[in-house]
Amino acid sequence: MKLVKLLANLGYGSRKEVQRLIKSGAVTDDEGNALAENDLPPHESILFRGEELDPPAPLVIMLNKPDGYTCSSDDPGSTIYDLLPERFAHRNPGLNPIGRLDKDTTGFLLMTDDGKLLHKIIHPKSGCWKVYHVTLDRPLEGHETDLFSSGTLMLNSESKPLLPAKLEVLGDKEALITLHEGRYHQVRRMFAAAGNHVLELKRISIGGLKMPDDLEEGDWRALDADELAAVFPATRN
Repeated sequence: MKLVKLLANLGYGSRKEVQRLIKSGAVTDDEGNALAENDLPPHESILFRGEELDPPAPLVIMLNKPDGYTCSSDDPGSTIYDLLPERFAHRNPGLNPIGRLDKDTTGFLLMTDDGKLLHKIIHPKSGCWKVYHVTLDRPLEGHETDLFSSGTLMLNSESKPLLPAKLEVLGDKEALITLHEGRYHQVRRMFAAAGNHVLELKRISIGGLKMPDDLEEGDWRALDADELAAVFPATRN
């Protein structure tokens, strides 16, 4: 792959725009030497205007999603893509969320440009369960744990019961819920079926990977190899 194609695929501009940037000296190696179109040193040694290049594909990032952001670039208003560098919208292949969070749900979101990995993580048999912290409008009544773990709970307008889910009660109106699937508004609909209403919902982990404490709301970073492996606890040695 030529340097022009690499930079274009990473979203730094069209091929013509990238060619102009290279000719202007905006792309150098880590020793300050200007690079030409046909050069392609190791990725980690390429600098764009003095900054390291974004990671190449395949890429997986973690994002701490704030309230009020949707997970689709087609939706009006604020989207998760507004939290990323603008050039990320032009990457090829593009980044997609691995299981969406509702507009008013916050917390741990993974995104990737690897379609096979995306489908592997969201498949119910992958072992990549999702854990949510739930704040409720009314106190728990005590029947919810058995109801959610039964494997027989049927949501309105659906013909297939939910997979068993684990509920860990933290307080009268506070709990952790672990899901092995991701249906539309699932947690909110589950508690509605139990006669309650979710006030706040935050995803805190996916598989064996918890959202880092130092990942501030609205921030993101790329996963390293160990973090990606931790997503699949059932396959680890």
